[in-house]
Amino acid sequence: MLRSSLLALALVAACSKSSPSTGSAGSASGSAAGSAAGSATGSAGSAAVTDAAPPPPDALVIPPYTPAADVPEPIKAAIAAADRTDKDRALDAGRKPGEVFGFFKLAPGQKIGELFSGTGYSTELMARIVGDAGVIYAQNTPEIMEKFARAPWAQRMEHPAMKLVKFAERATETPFPDDAKDLDAVICILNYHDFVWQKVDRAKLNAAVFAALKPGGVYGIVDSSAAAGSGERDTETLHRIDQAVVETELKAAGFALDASSEVLRNPDDKRDWSSSPSAAGARRGTSDRFVLRFVKPAKK
Repeated sequence: MLRSSLLALALVAACSKSSPSTGSAGSASGSAAGSAAGSATGSAGSAAVTDAAPPPPDALVIPPYTPAADVPEPIKAAIAAADRTDKDRALDAGRKPGEVFGFFKLAPGQKIGELFSGTGYSTELMARIVGDAGVIYAQNTPEIMEKFARAPWAQRMEHPAMKLVKFAERATETPFPDDAKDLDAVICILNYHDFVWQKVDRAKLNAAVFAALKPGGVYGIVDSSAAAGSGERDTETLHRIDQAVVETELKAAGFALDASSEVLRNPDDKRDWSSSPSAAGARRGTSDRFVLRFVKPAKK
């Protein structure tokens, strides 16, 4: 009887010692050890499981993402940069920056304007793509900066990759400073719908973009799609916009639709939920999105 008791105590001690106390690996090994101990020792094994800390509920998950083979090497290198934050990398699989920025023809040495740069995820990637010979004019309104972007931007601007970013805290209708001329591209990712419900004068905005671009320059738009024929109805409630609205407004401003990409399409999206990051939760990065490349016509 004494020998059996000693053997049980030894088993419990061995299980407790071998079970890590933190991290996701600890949870997996702790559960396995607890199950084995529970079979041999009953309630003592259960105590070992309780002692193993589960992973935190908000633990950052970085879904795997590999850009397509035909994505240009400078874009692949920007995405693979070792000093990018895990928080940014966690967005890559849903955003597909390799395919999107390749479609927009971004390249080293370019001058690029960005509308509604948010907290700078796309800004930093584009800065890495254009490199030391390029420049990024990144715009945010003062209201957006005060609401959620000022602290993230202060932190991001400390990254060496951001040294040639010219930040523009300006009204959306006049997004760029006077020296932002002959730009190779202007990019607007997941925000054109915001210009609608924010009552931005989009005719004035698009005229400013047209003036800032060089002939043949790209105006790249990505946004979450609303149901066909819905117009502006879902821009504030679901943070989506009917693709036809964007096409109509940009063509009216003098742009030509050069091409569209299917890379962010999701036919399973019923388009009845909010794509806003704060509301989408686990569905963030899965909305059906159109990717449109407009160009400023070359002078005749």
